[in-house]
Amino acid sequence: MKHLLKSFLTISALSSLIVAPFVLSAGQASAETKKGTDASYVGAGVAAGVTSGGQGINDDATFGGNITGRAKLGNTPFSARGNVLWSDKTSAIIPELSVDVPIANKTNAYLTGGYSFVEKDGSPTPIGNRDSVVLGAGVESEIANNFLVYTNAKVGLGAYQNSDASAVSINGGIGYRFK
Repeated sequence: MKHLLKSFLTISALSSLIVAPFVLSAGQASAETKKGTDASYVGAGVAAGVTSGGQGINDDATFGGNITGRAKLGNTPFSARGNVLWSDKTSAIIPELSVDVPIANKTNAYLTGGYSFVEKDGSPTPIGNRDSVVLGAGVESEIANNFLVYTNAKVGLGAYQNSDASAVSINGGIGYRFK
């Protein structure tokens, strides 16, 4: 329970750091309606694991990349998301559902829940080295015609073999809107 609480505090702090600049800049915008974005997109970028499992064997913080996709689910505040986080050793595939909250014109904050499937258990990825439940928070914003930027923090609960430690990954990239 202590590690779960620590994970929630970590993701809350990281999410605040990510979301704060967007919320502050939203106050400077004109009196436009906060419509957010309904973009379905696919993107690519970097993924940085910022924790280790503490055992020293294939559980160090790992840098790699990400491929991310979002499919908006109709007129609901929900989206289906998919992520692949990889390192030079293996990758983790993370299907997720999200709740999307418009915070400015063409900008959403979102909370996600999903599950990480590590392709080679025991090999490091930015989100740990074993399958786990994943919680996340992030921001996405359309910056130009058909292009978005996104950033998020993910916590893999108990995501290390031989350890009950949680893994934290910070991810970001550029997406292309297809719908």
